[in-house]
Amino acid sequence: MAEKKKTTKKLIYALGRRKKAIARVRLFKGKGKTMVNGKPISDYFPTKQEEFFYLMPFRVTDTEGKYYVTVKVIGSGKRAQLGAVVHGITRALDKENKEKFHPFLKKHKLLTRDPRARERRKVGRGGKARRKKQSPKR
Repeated sequence: MAEKKKTTKKLIYALGRRKKAIARVRLFKGKGKTMVNGKPISDYFPTKQEEFFYLMPFRVTDTEGKYYVTVKVIGSGKRAQLGAVVHGITRALDKENKEKFHPFLKKHKLLTRDPRARERRKVGRGGKARRKKQSPKR
């Protein structure tokens, strides 16, 4: 019977959410490659705007290059997944050193979960949440 490999690295686990996306983040100290769903983060979120967004928690806390993360993200679209990843990274950094990082993360509003979500569809509305059915002219 094969034995499971045990990791000796200390990790911090955190959960990030946005709309229907859920990101399970594991933060490691040291140098390493940040991965999202088994791909490098630069392949999963390729644009400069996305890169700026996912590096924000590290820039704010001045820890760029000192930590790396592995993320499993499911649900929703790419933008919501990016928001969930950032929220998860922020929560993990906050757990790592609350006294040092918390004020900076809070100041930049990274700790707050974005509550906006899809509005539910109402009955008798012609297919969409706010759409009205077309009325006949005469």
